[in-house]
Amino acid sequence: MSDYEDKPQPLIEHLMELRTRLMWAIGAFFVAFVGCFFFAKQLFNLLVVPYKWAVVWAGLDLSKSELIYTAPQEFFFTQVKVAMFGALVIAFPVIASQIYKFVAPGLYKNERSAFLPFLIASPILFLMGGALVYFFFTPMVMWFFLAMQQAGGDGDVAISLLPRVSEYLSLIMTLVLSFGLVFQLPVITTLLARVGLLTSSWLREKRKYAIVIAFIVAAILTPPDPMSQIGLAIPTILLYEISIYAARLVERKRREDSETAESSSEVAETDKA
Repeated sequence: MSDYEDKPQPLIEHLMELRTRLMWAIGAFFVAFVGCFFFAKQLFNLLVVPYKWAVVWAGLDLSKSELIYTAPQEFFFTQVKVAMFGALVIAFPVIASQIYKFVAPGLYKNERSAFLPFLIASPILFLMGGALVYFFFTPMVMWFFLAMQQAGGDGDVAISLLPRVSEYLSLIMTLVLSFGLVFQLPVITTLLARVGLLTSSWLREKRKYAIVIAFIVAAILTPPDPMSQIGLAIPTILLYEISIYAARLVERKRREDSETAESSSEVAETDKA
């Protein structure tokens, strides 16, 4: 017998089920948070690697580069944020599975089978966006900022970049979350296409508006420099094109299923005759 039966349940049972799922999700997050906080410094050092790459790209002395904190409690709370960020990433599969188990009883079997691929694709796309930030985008942005330094001499004062640990973490977390959410665009549009709320032709018609919106969203989500904004806007536009293609595939599959159903119906009527 299936674990998810399509049968009505009283409100109190729904609330009890919700409480159980929340307890599992919160428990997974708490356990992951404790583990990540124990290794918070190592995790932060891992996040600093793109900054080191940028220092090397800028031709600066890596041994003289540093990050600072200006308040006694700043680095402690930075480690707390790192642990929370890491815990959310590690516990996401458990959290997503609990959400699915809570929603699944209200879905038909074909809806569950259609929903599962998107549940798998979503974290993969998020990790792809995060990897793009870590290996390419953050080093590029930090190189841009480091290149603005002034050595001093000949009457000029020396201007050096001394990033604060909290501000650097805030920057990289903002970029990871922004790119991770933008990379969900194909999943969202494909789901909307499956339920008939979007079509590939409509997406093509709105392409010019999508490009403008992509740059506006990039300007809101990223730091106020052109490289960050362009770096987010361009992948967004590419993902929009992928979304159009995905919507076209969904429509093709729907037509094929409809033609198959019609052929089966005609064969059945012929057999009866």
